[in-house]
Amino acid sequence: MFCNQCEETIGNGCDKIGACGKTPDVADKQDELINLLKEISLLSKDDDEKVDKFIVDSLFATITNANFNPEDFDKRLDEAKSFRNNFEGEITPIKDDVDQESLKQILLYGLKGLAAYAHHAYVLGYKDAAIFDFTKEALSATIENKSIDELVGLVLKCGEIGVTTMALLDKANTEKFGNPEVTHVKLGVGSKPGILISGHDLNDMKQLLEQTKDSGVDVYTHSEMLPGQYYPEFKKYENLVGNYGGAWHAQKSEFETFNGPILMTTNCIVPPKDSYKSRLFTTGVAGFSGVKHISEIDGKKDFSEIVELAKTCKAPEEIETGEIVGGFAHVTALNVADKIIDAVKSGAIKRFFVMAGCDGRQKNREYYTDFAKELPKDTVILTAGCAKYRYNKLDLGDIGGIPRVLDAGQCNDSYSLVVIAKALQEAFELDDINKLPISYNIAWYEQKAVLVLLSLLHLGVKDIMLGPKLPAFVSENVLNVLVKNFGVRPNTDVETDLPKLLAGQ
Repeated sequence: MFCNQCEETIGNGCDKIGACGKTPDVADKQDELINLLKEISLLSKDDDEKVDKFIVDSLFATITNANFNPEDFDKRLDEAKSFRNNFEGEITPIKDDVDQESLKQILLYGLKGLAAYAHHAYVLGYKDAAIFDFTKEALSATIENKSIDELVGLVLKCGEIGVTTMALLDKANTEKFGNPEVTHVKLGVGSKPGILISGHDLNDMKQLLEQTKDSGVDVYTHSEMLPGQYYPEFKKYENLVGNYGGAWHAQKSEFETFNGPILMTTNCIVPPKDSYKSRLFTTGVAGFSGVKHISEIDGKKDFSEIVELAKTCKAPEEIETGEIVGGFAHVTALNVADKIIDAVKSGAIKRFFVMAGCDGRQKNREYYTDFAKELPKDTVILTAGCAKYRYNKLDLGDIGGIPRVLDAGQCNDSYSLVVIAKALQEAFELDDINKLPISYNIAWYEQKAVLVLLSLLHLGVKDIMLGPKLPAFVSENVLNVLVKNFGVRPNTDVETDLPKLLAGQ
C-alpha cells in the first residue's frame, strides 16, 4: 500500500499499514475504486445523477477514518465496475513528473473534502449540478495530460467550488434546522442511559433525536457533532442533554467510559477496542468490519436497535463538568457586528486569529493549546472544526461581552469565518481582505481541511500558517509556488510564531 493523504502520514507515505489503522487490503480496494471513478468521470458524456451521487459518496467513503470495512468497498467496486462497463473507451496511461503528480494529488484530496460537504447537502435535499460537473472534470484531469498551469488552475478552481459547496451546505443546514444561536452546552452527565452520536451528519442527529424522545434515553454529542447543539431545531428535544468528551482521537477512552451505544455518522472513526465494539454502530459512508451498520431505507433510518440497547446500559461515567459556549456562525456573529467593529476601533480587540481545522493525537498538537494560552487578552480566536478542542475548554474570558473563542461550528462552517471576514472588510472599507487584523494559524489533519485551505487561497487569503507539518503530497516546487504566491508556511513554535502573527506577518 501507499497512502499519503493525511497529516499523520509516516514519512513520504504509509506503506505497511495506515497510521489511521487502514489495512493494505482496504487501501488497495480504495485505490482501485478511485481509479474507476476517474475512468467513469472521463468517459461518461451525459449527466446522470445516479452516477454523480455514486462518485461523490465513494470519494467521501475513501476519506481518512471514514470506512475500514473491505466488504463495503467490494460492494462499491462491483457498482463502479457496472457503471464503467456502460462507457466505451480505453484509458491510455500517462507519465507525470513529480510536480504534476503533486498537483494532481492536491486536486484529488481537495475533491474528497468537496465530496464530504456535497454529500451532507445532498442528504438534506440540496444539490448543485456545477459541483457534480466540476468533480468529474477534475477527476478526469488526474488521468489526462495536463500542464502545470492547467493543474494549478484546477486546484484553485477546486477552492472556488469548495466555497460554493460550503455555502450550499450552510444553506441546507440553516433552512432545515435554523440559524445557529449562542448556546451554552453542558459537559456533565445525567442519571439516564445514553446514546452518543459522533461524526458530522445533522440529518442523522435529527432522526435519532426524534426516535429517542420519550424513550427514557438521553442523547449526547461527541466531537464534530457538538455544533448540532447550536441549531434551534434540536433545542426542542429535552433528551439532548449535553456533549461528552472531545475530539475524535480520544474516542478509545471516551467511548469506553460512556457505557452506552455510540453512533458514528461519518468519518472520524478509530479502530475500536473490544470493550465497546459491540456497542458501536455506523451509518452513511462510515464502516468497520464486525460493526453493525444502519442503512437508509426510503430516505429514513431505523435506530430502534440502538435505542433498545441503550436501555440495557448504565448511565455514562462523568469525565468532566462545566459547559462550552458556541454558535457563532456568520448570522449570529454579524448580528453583533457593530459591537465587534466598535471593539476593534476602540482598540479593545487588537487582532483576530483564525484557528480552524482539525485536531489530531500527536503530542505536537499541544502547540495550539499553548498558542491560545499565550495570546494577549485583547485578541479573539475564530474557530471551526475539531481543532477547537485544543482550547475551547480554557477559561480565556471575554472582551466587553464578546467571548475570546468564537466557535462557528463544524469544519464546513469555516465558510462562516470567511463570511465574517468579508463583512469586516466591507465595514472597514478595505480593498484587500489581507489588510484586516486577522492572522491564520490553521491545523489540518485530513482532506476536508485540504479543501478549506484551497478555498481560502481562492478567496485571496495570504500568509496562512499551517501545521503541525506540511502535507507529504506537496512537492518542493509546488511548495515554493505556495510560499511565493500565497505566503503559506509551516508553524514552528509558539515563541517564534506568535510575535510574527501579532505583527501581521
